[in-house]
Amino acid sequence: MAATTTRRSAARDRLLETASKIFYTQGIHSVPVDDVIVAAEVSRATFYRHFPGKEDLVRAYLEAEHDRIRGLVAAAAERKPEPSKMLEILVLGIGEEICAPGFRGCPFINAAAEYPDPEHPVRRVVREHRAWFRDSIAEIVGATGHPDPGGAARELTLLRDGAMVGGYLEDADEVRESLAHAARAVLGAGAP
Repeated sequence: MAATTTRRSAARDRLLETASKIFYTQGIHSVPVDDVIVAAEVSRATFYRHFPGKEDLVRAYLEAEHDRIRGLVAAAAERKPEPSKMLEILVLGIGEEICAPGFRGCPFINAAAEYPDPEHPVRRVVREHRAWFRDSIAEIVGATGHPDPGGAARELTLLRDGAMVGGYLEDADEVRESLAHAARAVLGAGAP
């Protein structure tokens, strides 16, 4: 995923951090860019120096979230666990995320709901993230010797999607347990 802008500064970082919190907790379309500017304590000119418009900020927010998730997966992989253990780490990590205070669902699913046009640039960022996630899962599942890593990865991605929504709408602890149970069913004995 390409970054929205290459210019880094404390003001840009503050804008992105502020937007990430606000977009995640309040939604994207419901928040005017002026609210982000005020909350980030920057000028309008500073905002436009880093982001040509709100859509650019939204894409940067999702790209930063993608980078955060990639970093978590990479950190887990650096420990060089067995593939089945790596899957367990991922499933447990999703379970922890949905039980965390302030959890409000998946930022990618939330953004997709606000951008119904599948060709919109924001939806392209969502699609790229999902493809990376599914491909990463397929690679790990394949390393376990599973007979259908692509199919299992698609099923695990759908389970993750359901857990993200369920964790926000229902009892998160129950959803976490259901996610682990369903992942075991998809992957077979010895799974997370």
